[in-house]
Amino acid sequence: MPSKANSVDDPEVTIRLKYGIHTVFISAMLDWPFSRLTAELLSILRERYPNGLTTSIGPPQLVAVPASDSDVKVAYALPKNPGDLTQGWKTINARETDILGKKGVTDMSSVAFAFLETDANETQAVFAVEVPTLDEEAALGEEEDLGDSEIS
Repeated sequence: MPSKANSVDDPEVTIRLKYGIHTVFISAMLDWPFSRLTAELLSILRERYPNGLTTSIGPPQLVAVPASDSDVKVAYALPKNPGDLTQGWKTINARETDILGKKGVTDMSSVAFAFLETDANETQAVFAVEVPTLDEEAALGEEEDLGDSEIS
């Protein structure tokens, strides 16, 4: 008998949450409300990025991660074209009680997020996602290779 982890009906998914140059992978359940995804995301961001999130490669700018869940509203968006993230994002317009799986989130979905004031409307959200080009990826790979060779 196959394990539940291999089942097609398994509601566990991996979500790729994107902001600036960052991609945060979160294992979630399709029946989670967006409030739980937000709580998980903010907890991870505070732990991993205490100095803030980098919004772009050049010039680099930092955006502070909100100190408290009650100080911020997080808006989410799915790509207009999942095969080409450079085409932009469409806001999900999810309330805190809306369920991930009922708003189009699937396994390995790329989902952009933005921080808003608590009384702001999601239509005001700007999803700042840096999508690396092949030239940038190659340059980053070369820098990493050089760094590794100097250390050894």
